[in-house]
Amino acid sequence: MPENDDAWVRRERGETEIERLDRNWASLIQELRVVQTGVQFLFSALLILPFEPSFGTLSPGMHALYIATLGAAVGATVFLVAPVSWHRILFRRHRLGNVVAAAHRCAMAGVALLGLALIGAVILVVDHVAGRVEALAAGSVLAAMFLAAWLIAPWRWRGTPADL
Repeated sequence: MPENDDAWVRRERGETEIERLDRNWASLIQELRVVQTGVQFLFSALLILPFEPSFGTLSPGMHALYIATLGAAVGATVFLVAPVSWHRILFRRHRLGNVVAAAHRCAMAGVALLGLALIGAVILVVDHVAGRVEALAAGSVLAAMFLAAWLIAPWRWRGTPADL
């Protein structure tokens, strides 16, 4: 059975619980900074699409995919920005543990929605450029890549002994 994280942190890092929470918060915020820029860019690109002349030529299914993709991008934005709101509202209330836990859950939801938005955007573009079969193939390959890189690979490491 893996060692308790709190015990490992005290032994290996010599950190108090507050120091660990501060480090976790700083790490999480840095990760969110990286992801937020991409989400904002994707969201802005999706907002422009309906004003393009060729948007009217999309099939009803592609219109529905566009709405779902836009919704996923909005959801990703909501969840990836939410930790800032949590932090501001709970600032100086000695609730950093709550903030870090909630921010972790928000980040995971935001990343999942980002993956869905990226898949939807790729399907929309490839459908327009190459066709429906190619679009579905590209979306399937991208979904498999996201599952492998963002979920399966890190999840497999959770059950192995730590390097440090």
